[in-house]
Amino acid sequence: MKSHPLSDRLRGITQEIVATYGASGDPAFQFDPERRLPSRTAVVRILENLVAVLFPGLHGVQHVAREDVERHVGVLLDEIAAELQEQIVLACELEGADSGGAERAVEGLLSRLPELRRLMVLDARAAMDGDPAARSYAEILLSYPGLEAITIQRVAHELWRLEVPLLPRIMTEHAHSKTGIDIHPGARIGESFFIDHGTGVVIGETAVLGRNVKIYQGVTLGALSFATDARGRLVRGVKRHPTLEDDVVVYAGATILGGDTVIGKGAVIGGNTWVIESVPPGDRVLFTRTSRARQRAILERSYGFGDGI
Repeated sequence: MKSHPLSDRLRGITQEIVATYGASGDPAFQFDPERRLPSRTAVVRILENLVAVLFPGLHGVQHVAREDVERHVGVLLDEIAAELQEQIVLACELEGADSGGAERAVEGLLSRLPELRRLMVLDARAAMDGDPAARSYAEILLSYPGLEAITIQRVAHELWRLEVPLLPRIMTEHAHSKTGIDIHPGARIGESFFIDHGTGVVIGETAVLGRNVKIYQGVTLGALSFATDARGRLVRGVKRHPTLEDDVVVYAGATILGGDTVIGKGAVIGGNTWVIESVPPGDRVLFTRTSRARQRAILERSYGFGDGI
């Protein structure tokens, strides 16, 4: 075999790299070559097969004879069940969680597929009703990044509810990398949700969205600050992100922050606004909904700076 001129030096670099694998006590830097880890590739393949079950013909195999549809879907579900259970077990072992419920988690997700399909059809209909540029459902299902991100989040959310570790985040971060839309799997999203354009949208873990919500590109539904305990560690599991009630519209570039912030039913949030206070039902917010003095105080308390506001 032909050797590279740097072969001798590369052997030394190899030894230096391998030496770092176990040199630190920090678990983030540990590496066990004998341990099987969850596979991002496998998780993405599971997602692709799930979408092919939910939208046959538009995803996955492009043509299936009508009399073969049931068999085709059954084969896909068998593949999904086997691979998903294996990945759940690996994720549980990696996170130190009990893997005994892996089969129940698989059954829990797959039994929800009829309801997920109903929700996704409503999401596609919301896109058709909300976007005058949409020419067909095929166009929406095959090309709209917002619908893809929502579809993946709805699948990931079911696994999140079932307390499956790691895999839901792999799924939504895959959607994030493809679409530029970052929706945490923990977010609770009602039916008929539409994201128009989508790039730069961020929806945090504890956000709650009602029915018929529509948001545009660059919208952030985020946390106002992060609570810490007496030792300075982040407090997890508290509501940090806003609630949007039914029929809310949020235009491009708006930022809505805080777990106590509620945007009332039918309210409209204008573009490039900064909202950290609740908005009554039916209200229209066209300017930043807080005083500059309060903005400065919040930024100083939460992030250590307030100058420039």
